[in-house]
Amino acid sequence: MKKIITLLLALAAIANVASAKDYVLSTPNTSLILSAETGKTLYFRYYGSKASASEIRATGRMLRYDAYPVFGTACDRPYAALIKQHDGDNAAKLVVEKIIEEKRSGNTIQLSVLLRDVAHPTLVVKVNYFAYEDCDIIKMNTEYINEGKKPIVLQKYMSAVLPIQSDNCVLLHLDGSTKNEYNEVVEPLTSGVRTISSQSGSRTAIFHNAAFMLGLDGRLDERNCPVIAGALSWMGNFHFEFYNTLQARVPTLFMGGINPAASDYTLAAKSSLTTPEMIFTYATDGKGEATRTFHRWARKHQILDGEKQREILLNSWEGVHFDISETSMVDMTRDFAALGGEMFVVDDGWFGEKYPRDNAKTSLGDWNHAPGKLPRGVQPLIDMAHSNGMKFGIWIEPEMVNVKSELYEKHPDWVLRHPDFEPSYGRGGGQLLLDLTNPKVQDHVFGVVDNLLTKYPEIYYIKWDNNMTMNNASSLYLPKELQSNLTVDFTLALEKILKRIREKYPHVVIQLCASGGGRLNYGYMPYFQEMWTSDQTDAYHRVLIQWGALNFFPANMLAAHVGSAFSKYTQRHIPIKYRFDVASMCRLGMEMVPASMNDSERAYAKRAIAAYKEIRPVVQQGDLYRLVSPYEGLRDFTSLMYVSESKEQAVVFVYRHIVKHDMSNIILRLQGLNPDAKYMIREVAPEVEGKPVKLDGKVVSGRVLMQEGVVIPELVKTYSQNRSHGEMRLSNDYRSVVLSLTEVK
Repeated sequence: MKKIITLLLALAAIANVASAKDYVLSTPNTSLILSAETGKTLYFRYYGSKASASEIRATGRMLRYDAYPVFGTACDRPYAALIKQHDGDNAAKLVVEKIIEEKRSGNTIQLSVLLRDVAHPTLVVKVNYFAYEDCDIIKMNTEYINEGKKPIVLQKYMSAVLPIQSDNCVLLHLDGSTKNEYNEVVEPLTSGVRTISSQSGSRTAIFHNAAFMLGLDGRLDERNCPVIAGALSWMGNFHFEFYNTLQARVPTLFMGGINPAASDYTLAAKSSLTTPEMIFTYATDGKGEATRTFHRWARKHQILDGEKQREILLNSWEGVHFDISETSMVDMTRDFAALGGEMFVVDDGWFGEKYPRDNAKTSLGDWNHAPGKLPRGVQPLIDMAHSNGMKFGIWIEPEMVNVKSELYEKHPDWVLRHPDFEPSYGRGGGQLLLDLTNPKVQDHVFGVVDNLLTKYPEIYYIKWDNNMTMNNASSLYLPKELQSNLTVDFTLALEKILKRIREKYPHVVIQLCASGGGRLNYGYMPYFQEMWTSDQTDAYHRVLIQWGALNFFPANMLAAHVGSAFSKYTQRHIPIKYRFDVASMCRLGMEMVPASMNDSERAYAKRAIAAYKEIRPVVQQGDLYRLVSPYEGLRDFTSLMYVSESKEQAVVFVYRHIVKHDMSNIILRLQGLNPDAKYMIREVAPEVEGKPVKLDGKVVSGRVLMQEGVVIPELVKTYSQNRSHGEMRLSNDYRSVVLSLTEVK
């Protein structure tokens, strides 16, 4: 009898599955498949190469896993949601109430499924899926809707759930710290759970980044292996969970979204909360393909003005720090213009009327020029930039205040702090984070930008910095019962401010900085054209940092500056060509006093800047191909290249970091070229003018360049004397070559 009952239950289950409808969302090369039936669980069935439901079912690759598991029906396995009702009940069962059919918005296809809780029908969870017709990107997020008359508490509220048919995954993620960001970490996804998260509050990428890649066949190579990559579009604390379940039906499970730690979110009656979008791509040709997909999609759909060219700028910070004066700024502007620069940016130190900004302990919040430093204000600096054919930019940190400031004296209640104990201070010992949940503070932060651009409408560029984490996670504005809403409401308030700024100033170029690269995240892209990659300007260290960041973030949004020959952070001397070649890998700029260079260095800088202008379209808008990783092998060399969409042009960067006696030539097999095309090879900004490498002027087919490769013997040659075009070489280390390839018609 027991066997008969078991058989009947199995047949009933099969009937339910058969009656469910399959929903297929496809991009040009990938598909995601769900199955839904009213009154039943929403099931995730497949994500991978483009295919129909019948094809996947025939191959046996069709999964059947709860597309959004919640606590109450998924207590013994990972769950994406934990909701506490007003009566204390935290069990839920979500079933399909309505499927909103595919609708088109631009290049996007959207499928939304309304799930209602059986036990508490006033709770609705809307699960959204978006597929792009022009890029292999699929996005997911959820919306929590409280239709009841009493509040509920969201204790876990993930954006996305992605079951993966592989029990042999390799995980790539980015870890680091200030001046050491975006270290590429690759590790096997072993049995159990692996979490990556941030609790920094305001600089949420300072230690970990909200992006990852998974190699699905036990390896994570540049080519010839299946890869899933993901990134969260959220400016606040994030949380990723990777489960290796060792279960046949779903060996690996990913969940990602807002970090629920200390962030129970009280959802008021008749209100809703939409979680941030989780962005995915699936690639069959390795992590290189996944990277290129992310870059193309970001430039086209996510980054503000993502397909526009970025200017070459000089920033004053590393050159003079707080020692701003009209004379020094005018001199730097004039000297940079003589090198071919396009913009000058005055960094920290220009402001503070009552309390001049002479160090990090004072003046934040008081955004008027310091009379002792700039007696005639900012306008003469703008005029000087324009008279030299350049644009002008300026530094602000609008979310912050110093205790020693006029703003704090007027509004001590505007900061994040607990009312009963001394706050924890940030940079300089007197910095605090403003409470953005307070509408008056939101008006103030908007006003910082608005007042500056109203007074000086010729400002073209703003560097928006953030040098403090949310050390004090208490709000003097929010009521006690909503204190755990702080991290989420703070982030939503920042987004509200940024939207307001962009409505009035849609195309003012704003760079995002946070003690370096502490805010590199897809959530900021709609509001910022570029991001400061790191305060680390040691060029060798920058190779590692930029390599890691480029896994997910395109070159045109990564600011990379040429610093001084001697790095105060690493105590290392690096020649000027290597420094320029490393910075030219992304958006080129400079971070020094030009007058500190000797004549030979200035002559080279002028040639290098002119050369970058020629290769800039390919670097900033081309497809990235990684050739030799600094994280693998002996790490003597690093190489990558960019190829234009038409494949008519390419730029190849090669860096030799250290010298060894009797080194062998490295063979560089290029990628991404048209095999049937012929390419003219030219060296970009040779070390000695008029003396390029031997490859210069050669014409070679794309097929040979990719299959046989090239060698650059000049990179392994050791010099008998340590001099090069008048610059003293302390060693033969840190040599580089940049090659441009142009199709010969």
